[in-house]
Amino acid sequence: MKDFDYIITGGGCAGLSLAYELEIHKKLENKTLAIIEPRDEYKRDKTWSFWKTANHNFEDCVKKSWDNFSINISSKSKHLNCSNYPYQSIDSGLFYKKIIKKLKENKNISFYKNIKEVNSNNSIFFNSVPSTEIEANSIWQHFCGVEIETKKNFFDEGIMNLMDFDCEQRDGVHFFYTLPFSKNEALVETTWLSNMNDVSEKNYDDQIKDYIENHLNLKDYKIKYREEGAIPLFHQASIKEKNKIDIGTAGKMTRLSTGYTFLNIQEQSKYIRENIENILNVKKFEIDKKYQFLDKVFLKVLKNYPKKMPNIFFNMFNKPENTVIKFLSNKSNIFEDLSIILKMPKWIFIKVLFGK
Repeated sequence: MKDFDYIITGGGCAGLSLAYELEIHKKLENKTLAIIEPRDEYKRDKTWSFWKTANHNFEDCVKKSWDNFSINISSKSKHLNCSNYPYQSIDSGLFYKKIIKKLKENKNISFYKNIKEVNSNNSIFFNSVPSTEIEANSIWQHFCGVEIETKKNFFDEGIMNLMDFDCEQRDGVHFFYTLPFSKNEALVETTWLSNMNDVSEKNYDDQIKDYIENHLNLKDYKIKYREEGAIPLFHQASIKEKNKIDIGTAGKMTRLSTGYTFLNIQEQSKYIRENIENILNVKKFEIDKKYQFLDKVFLKVLKNYPKKMPNIFFNMFNKPENTVIKFLSNKSNIFEDLSIILKMPKWIFIKVLFGK
């Protein structure tokens, strides 16, 4: 079996982002890399969206950007501007195609389906595969989306709907999310923040059909694409090994209050590339501890007061858009943090802080 300097376990968003970052900065000219990924082929399976608060390598994979967004609760709606930090949506199919093409140009990079196919005794591992050990009642962001096409122009492609809470809530927090790619194409997604114990939450297709036909009042459409997934809003256990560095969701790159991960992965990949020669001895890259603390408080509120969450999300955006976007994207300063915190329902957050 062949020896490799580096091994990336998991060839998804985090693993491929790191491999691409190393390759384009010529860190693999004299080093070998094995990527362990069981899938037979790469095809579109996800849509990654975020506010562009930092530059990244994948502008040519952006399917659409928006300078405006809306949020809805049952009795109110608000339209907001995000032109300073456009909301971008990346097509995973374009992302995979771009990276695989580039990586295949380097003979030092190899793909394998199983770690047993390589000699890993002296390799540095970058692991993007989260642990399968999950605590009961952990909160997930689980979702299903369909890209639809209409015969007639229907959507306002200049504004995306970030959260529409005007829907059935049950025991979790539920909202719909609509990304209009053109006047007659959009991704419509049902999203739940819950422990996934209620199996009825997973009748995604029925939820989407009802929302499109009875809420959007759209009858004449066809489904072009479907995606489904679940993001853990908790940090899964990880076994520490001297030659292993966890990346992506396994490396705690997901903001637990929002599920946003993509840009954090890009920043972690850049950090690893900049320190690759001494990566086992430098401080690990992590999301700022203030966000880790605030996310834990936020999730306790979500667990204990799920019915309050639509209004909490809605009122969060009473502050200037840029402040909220920076807060949700790990880019806010202490004064901006305080302005957000002071908008929260104080008695709820105080009770949570003191364990009640």
